[in-house]
Amino acid sequence: MPRPPIVALSAAAGALLLAACSSTPEGEASQASARADAQPDQRVAQRQAQRQRRGPQFGAVDDGARRVTGVQITDIFAPLDLPDPDEMRLGSGAPGPDWWQQRCDYVIDAELDAEARRLEATMEVAYHNNSPHELDFVWLQLEQNLFRNDSLGTQSRTPGSVMSTDLGAFEGGYDIPYIRSGGSELEFTVYDTLARVELAEPIQPGETFEFDLAFGFNMPPHLRRMGAEDVEQGTIFEYAQWFPHVAKYDDVHGWNTLPYIGNGEFYTDFGDFRVSVTVPRDFIVEATGVLQNPYDVLTETQRNRLDSARSSDETVVILGADEVGTPGARPEGDGPLTWEFAAENVRTVAFAASPAFIWDACKADVTNLDGTTKTVLCQSFYPKEAEAWYHDREYPEGRQGGSSQYIKHAIEFYSEWLYPYPYAEMSNINGPEGGMEYPGIVFCGAKTSDQGLFGVTDHEVGHNWYPMLVNTDERRYMWMDEGFNSFINIYSNQAFFNDPSYMRRGGAAALARVMNSELAQASNTAPDRHWPRWVGSLNYSKPAYALHLLREIVLGPERFDDAWKAYTHRWAFKHPQPSDFFRSMEDAAGADLSWFWRGWFLSAATLDQSVRDVTEIAEGQAGITLENLSDMVMPVVMDITFDDGEVVRRTVPVEAWGASNVWRVPVATGERSIVKVVLDPDIKYPEISRDNNTWEAAPSDAPGEVADATE
Repeated sequence: MPRPPIVALSAAAGALLLAACSSTPEGEASQASARADAQPDQRVAQRQAQRQRRGPQFGAVDDGARRVTGVQITDIFAPLDLPDPDEMRLGSGAPGPDWWQQRCDYVIDAELDAEARRLEATMEVAYHNNSPHELDFVWLQLEQNLFRNDSLGTQSRTPGSVMSTDLGAFEGGYDIPYIRSGGSELEFTVYDTLARVELAEPIQPGETFEFDLAFGFNMPPHLRRMGAEDVEQGTIFEYAQWFPHVAKYDDVHGWNTLPYIGNGEFYTDFGDFRVSVTVPRDFIVEATGVLQNPYDVLTETQRNRLDSARSSDETVVILGADEVGTPGARPEGDGPLTWEFAAENVRTVAFAASPAFIWDACKADVTNLDGTTKTVLCQSFYPKEAEAWYHDREYPEGRQGGSSQYIKHAIEFYSEWLYPYPYAEMSNINGPEGGMEYPGIVFCGAKTSDQGLFGVTDHEVGHNWYPMLVNTDERRYMWMDEGFNSFINIYSNQAFFNDPSYMRRGGAAALARVMNSELAQASNTAPDRHWPRWVGSLNYSKPAYALHLLREIVLGPERFDDAWKAYTHRWAFKHPQPSDFFRSMEDAAGADLSWFWRGWFLSAATLDQSVRDVTEIAEGQAGITLENLSDMVMPVVMDITFDDGEVVRRTVPVEAWGASNVWRVPVATGERSIVKVVLDPDIKYPEISRDNNTWEAAPSDAPGEVADATE
């Protein structure tokens, strides 16, 4: 998730930031240095302001008024109420023979005015109508308009939440002087973060509609998925969700016109991009895709080092810390440079630019679907302040650390387990954004913590599978990318640290408070409708942990992995709905999981398993009576201790709860007695209460007598 915004500056920091500097390179460097000096003051002021604003001041202030979401459970085992399958989306959860999806290609020429912190661009768009429908108009997403003072997002965010916006602090948004097609102006109307474009004639099925537009905007100061950060050797610019793009048109909703409010990210079509970015000569630029003109923007030494990195498992320095800012670090000549990038079959593009970047790289090895192998270039761009990013860092002990090695691990791990990484490069940028993901490029803010840098890098790189490869609707179903990605991160982290118990986002105890709260909410709720302080728990932690339990306890790793990979391969470069995911998992696993989806994703159900009693039901046989006291069901895992000290683990499948909330388990005891029963002994479940999970025999209990569960 992105960092909270900078909301206030100390007087000293403000004076430094407003100080007039020359527009010469020396002046720009002086200005950047002054801003860098102000960064500590900014961070102190930010923390103070956030502490003040986290209280119930305005916005969503009353926990007791929280809106309940999710289905109400009457029969948790009933079939799910899913849309009827058809030849577009099959009952198996796979895309059908009538599958179609739109495609949109872009050519963007942008220029960054670093001193003014303004971007100006022109754009050519080719929209391919692959649907069987005639389209009378086109909707555009204008996500920078979020930063207008009167935007829906500005007016509806709760101060102190992750995605908060200062009311009245910045008048941002797009300037769009024209939209044209075939040389003729197209009328368009802006509604908040959307624009409706009127067409001279409808776009017929199978036709391609071409148009062009110009746009510009100032860099917002709020650090919401993009921003600018001043470091000692210059300013780091990160641009994401930065260009107007055609809204997604699909078979489920038609035009997807949910506004950009903040938490819900995006839902777009795949396409090919050619992006040119013109910047001051001393800047380094990295973007989604592959650099097309290295001979124009890199020195011969840098090109040779880059070639070496493409075949090296060890990290190779492309532009060293001692070279940043020196004349030899840039090609000879005067004036700005234009960096050109090309990307194929991606759902968006992002880029970063700075004169302060150190640059290093290595390779990752990937086996393609056809069995051939390829190398992926893993690159890192960071300022000298980012200590944890350096190639000579050692982390964990005895291994080469640094950002590029963490990228390498993630690319190789997820490619082997899930689906081959489809692109030629993956780059990690250190700058103002705490953690955001885009195709082939991620923004990670950790600077000094090795563990923190590995964790955020692994998470953001993992997003290139969900949702960059499997293209889900992030405005409606945040859990299908953040939750899925957080789930696969569990196993990547365990492999990296060689620790099968490692759980980065916490387990049952971390979820219990949110899941067992009054006025609870379901994960399958649009993220902008979630209680602000629960966005992380309901979209990241809960679905990730649910899938972990489904793999480890319900299905087992082999059965689960077959189903999970089937879903990923079926929907690679397509856009599934939740119903497709549920059906695909059940189809490939061969299991009815309605109870699981309803309990963990579609409702705000809670779990409470109890040992009611232990009785002798026949000679040499005891009965353990279990109760399910709430509306969620899960298999029972219990440890049974006998009077000779032996501990036996037993499991009871979830089907035991199919007809009743009370179930008696027969246990052969022979000549022994049961002295203790513990449910969920590994503390895997986020139960309402654990007080009723343990039964112990009292010393005076005679054979055949009942001992109640301890309170």
